[in-house]
Amino acid sequence: MTKAVRVRFAPSPTGALHIGGLRTALYNYLFAKKHGGTMVLRIEDTDQARYVEGAEDYIKESLKWIGIQPGEGPGMGGEFGPYHQSQRKAVYTEYAQQLIDSGQAYYAFDTPEELDALRERLKEAKASSLHYNAVTRMQMKNSLTLPPKETERLLASGTPYVIRFKVPLKEDVRINDLIREWVVVHTSALDDKILLKSDGMPTYHLANVVDDHLMQITHVIRGEEWLPSAPLHILLHKALGWEHEIPQFAHLPLLLKPDGNGKLSKRDGDKHGYPVFPLDGNFPGKNGDIEHFKGFREEGYLPNAFLNFLALLGWNPGSEQEIFSMEELIESFSLDRINKAGAKFDIEKAKWFNQQYIKNMGPAELGEFLAKELDHHNIEYTPGILEEISTLMRERIEFTHQLWTEGKFFFEKPDSYDEQVTRKKWNDQAIEILEGYQSRILETSDLDADRAKEILSNLLEEKGVKIGQVMQALRLAITGKGGGPDLMKIIEILGKQEVASRIKYAIDNLPVIQSNQ
Repeated sequence: MTKAVRVRFAPSPTGALHIGGLRTALYNYLFAKKHGGTMVLRIEDTDQARYVEGAEDYIKESLKWIGIQPGEGPGMGGEFGPYHQSQRKAVYTEYAQQLIDSGQAYYAFDTPEELDALRERLKEAKASSLHYNAVTRMQMKNSLTLPPKETERLLASGTPYVIRFKVPLKEDVRINDLIREWVVVHTSALDDKILLKSDGMPTYHLANVVDDHLMQITHVIRGEEWLPSAPLHILLHKALGWEHEIPQFAHLPLLLKPDGNGKLSKRDGDKHGYPVFPLDGNFPGKNGDIEHFKGFREEGYLPNAFLNFLALLGWNPGSEQEIFSMEELIESFSLDRINKAGAKFDIEKAKWFNQQYIKNMGPAELGEFLAKELDHHNIEYTPGILEEISTLMRERIEFTHQLWTEGKFFFEKPDSYDEQVTRKKWNDQAIEILEGYQSRILETSDLDADRAKEILSNLLEEKGVKIGQVMQALRLAITGKGGGPDLMKIIEILGKQEVASRIKYAIDNLPVIQSNQ
């Protein structure tokens, strides 16, 4: 009988969740849902020295924002808890002791000074490896080199120790990775990793192997940076007697800088002005100072647009389709279409996705975003007008907040005018036409877009002036800008009194503005 698919997303609460980590969560979620399985959220908080208050809440909020709902985890229930590794210390101690008893792990009593001395000796000898491994272990102070009674004495006296895994000699470890196919590593390339630290807490290696087994994880989908650890994890499964229950591995490609040279980092985002984290946050940086982390959500990205962008960073659907709902992603997703090579981060593509989702929004939904912006800026408005403005603006914006920043002229007279357009287009001829236009629109009883255009066309024909000679000047007077949505629709929405008032204000004030430039 085929086992039910169970995957896990196991972040460490040591700071803000990078979008590479969120992509790992997404791929786990899509895979689980595609196969009718379960995604487990497991908090790997065994490194208490690096634990950051609030980081777990940040992780959960990031998942929630893009619609990932784990089936099990902290606060969600599940029959395999607890889901915080810090609460499972006794479990790991039990399995570490099992490895000691079976001769596949050992106590190591080496002091930091002795470990430093080992590395120095290896450097001087120009050794190919500086690690504590099958060769060097026999030169150190551990239960393999000490008499049993001395080991017992040291343990009884409370001498600090760690438990190390005894890597087998001369053995090939074969991994059939679902993305990278066969990977073969010889044990001579591996070191005797610490499984249990001197504070009694497990390292990632022991804890994740034990938990994956006890939580019945069938597939481990994680970042490429963990591929070098996969041989050790397979050896640990075998040493614990779980050789026939090893999960299938899939190691995801890195997220790369836009130029493809190196892993995407916070520094890249800071340097170029784009976010690399899902949400805003304040967390300790590398030097210990509190740093602000800019988030996609707060920058104005819609959750569905960001989800779509994230899914295609390293995964190819095998079709020309680019816009996917969560349901469509689940239906289309497969591990065999994940690229082996790293995925270049492209912020312009992220903006494009956001723009597409805005274009596809209904006027009422988009109007709600505009209403929030207006409320935030204490701007009074007539509710019925918001849908008209949103419909007019949506083809020209990438973010919903631009409904206000790019369209504030719908609610406020311009407080500045485009300097380049002023220099090129604001002249005596334009002023003469605008004065005539102002007068004529005030005389009409009903000014809609068609009537506004008709009045302008008739005036220009009478004066023998081409529309290109004055159109930008008219837009400048009304909006302060040199470009934008359909000007005649803007005039319809503003109404003849407001348009006439703005034209008069520009005529009265623009020469003064010019003389001060």
